[in-house]
Amino acid sequence: MSEVREMELSGVKIGVAMAASHCNMHRAIATMKTLAEAGAVITPIVSSSLLQVSTRFGSPDYWRNEIRAVTDQPILTSVPEVEPSGPKHWFDIIIVMPCTGNTLAKIANAINDSPVTMAVKAQLRNQGPVLLAITSNDLLGMNAMNLGRLLSARNIYFVPFGQDDPIRKPRSLDAHLELIIPSIHKAVEHEQIQPMLVEWER
Repeated sequence: MSEVREMELSGVKIGVAMAASHCNMHRAIATMKTLAEAGAVITPIVSSSLLQVSTRFGSPDYWRNEIRAVTDQPILTSVPEVEPSGPKHWFDIIIVMPCTGNTLAKIANAINDSPVTMAVKAQLRNQGPVLLAITSNDLLGMNAMNLGRLLSARNIYFVPFGQDDPIRKPRSLDAHLELIIPSIHKAVEHEQIQPMLVEWER
């Protein structure tokens, strides 16, 4: 695969499922813009918390406007809106970005109670690829068992990740979003990009 091809996503239909990690939303939206610029057709699937709760990182209206600036596709915000994506085969791939520890735990235990987890369930129904861009302070702690379960699950793939601050946050893992496009290319071919564990620059 040429370097040009590796950066292209022309026509790839991507559901970007955004869990409620408010502090990671700017980075997620910037990455979503990169995917759109590479030619992907982006449909945002947004946790209801992001569009209901104001934090120091932004208000619901702010996030809604930021997402709409990236894609003209409708923002899906409820389980009923997302459910048809499985039977109607809307997406080539679902990317959970950001994927919080809470969302990862729900996926690992087949809990379906939000637009984000519904998107994952609908995609897996068709044996389609789901790509997780994880970010959480406890993925090497109590949540490690759920991470381990998903590492061995069929059709679940990971954006390469590493410890983002091993001294102050030794149980924290964060995805290297700069590697998301090659991760997508591998995932749609049902392969895990390697290496999956990548050290953060200090």
